[in-house]
Amino acid sequence: MNLQQLLRLPRYLGALGPPRRRWWSPSLDTIASVGSWRGQSSRSPAYWNQVVSEAEKIVGYPTSFMSLRCLLSDELSNIAMQVRKLVGTQHPLLTTARYRSAVIFSRKSSLTPGLSQRSLAEITELIHTALLVHRGIVNLNELQSSDGPLKDMQFGNKIAILSGDFLLANACNGLALLQNTKVVELLASALMDLVQGAYHENSTSAKETYITDDIGISTWKEKTFLSHGALLAKSCQAAMELAKHDAEVQDMAFQYGKHMAMSHKINSDLQPFIKEKTSDSMTFNLNSAPVVLHQEFLGRDLWIKQIREAQEKGILDYAKLRETIKAGKGVTSAIDLCRYHGNKALAALESFPPSEARSALENIVFAVTRFS
Repeated sequence: MNLQQLLRLPRYLGALGPPRRRWWSPSLDTIASVGSWRGQSSRSPAYWNQVVSEAEKIVGYPTSFMSLRCLLSDELSNIAMQVRKLVGTQHPLLTTARYRSAVIFSRKSSLTPGLSQRSLAEITELIHTALLVHRGIVNLNELQSSDGPLKDMQFGNKIAILSGDFLLANACNGLALLQNTKVVELLASALMDLVQGAYHENSTSAKETYITDDIGISTWKEKTFLSHGALLAKSCQAAMELAKHDAEVQDMAFQYGKHMAMSHKINSDLQPFIKEKTSDSMTFNLNSAPVVLHQEFLGRDLWIKQIREAQEKGILDYAKLRETIKAGKGVTSAIDLCRYHGNKALAALESFPPSEARSALENIVFAVTRFS
């Protein structure tokens, strides 16, 4: 499921009608039954793309933010040319080359609300992509001969830093054009959260010993919100600020973005454990939601024992460990948690009257919370 598409939610929120005066949320059981008629599984990329396509029809423009101005930009063309020099190496920047499709914003001095929210969605995507590019910096001390020549990897690091900075600079410029102090504050704090989240992820990533940190699901949720939820949540809130809605409405948008992002992340973490066809060599994050829940149910000592039993000559057998985890409660509990956050997102939408826009946002939730 495409995270870049998810980051465009602020523009869909802009199509919502005025909120109801009376605020209420139905029971979680009621919400869970809302989408029961939808037969396609959330594992289907086609279903996700269909949901996003339907949402795009409401706001009147397609998924891609690729523009002629972007393609003809001297700065971006320069970076693209430099990245081509890395072909043949294993530098991560090549896999994050999606940043080339980021838009250089319109330099208009005044913006209509609709254009403001579209620009906000573009800014959100730029910030996220810039962080992905920056994360592509390689630790040169851990290079292997198969990764490519040292000078090429050093060059790739320089390009990753410069291109990430370029995207962030354009995001800052776009924010300034919105001429809204609160929106600037929200996106700036989201960027700070992203950096803090990335720091936590790097500090808790599994090392070669495969002994993961002893974190519970509550700590996992806190860290995941920083690295995966804050940007979307605060962008959704900012979309309501641009539409001049009050604090209560903005909070509902924040809650929708927060829980939608959490649900999407858990769905992504679940994929190695629920896909019908999974490569035996397919690795998965030992700090992902199903694994953290598995460890929490099992207890730290037994979890470490299972990891060691899945090791052979210092190499972790992910296929064996995957089957061990699937036999426990972690996967089903992660599915329940995914649906819980999806229900919270739907509850936030109940503050708005029924409309095509609300249905589109609901369908996006259904797309990541149905597993059968």
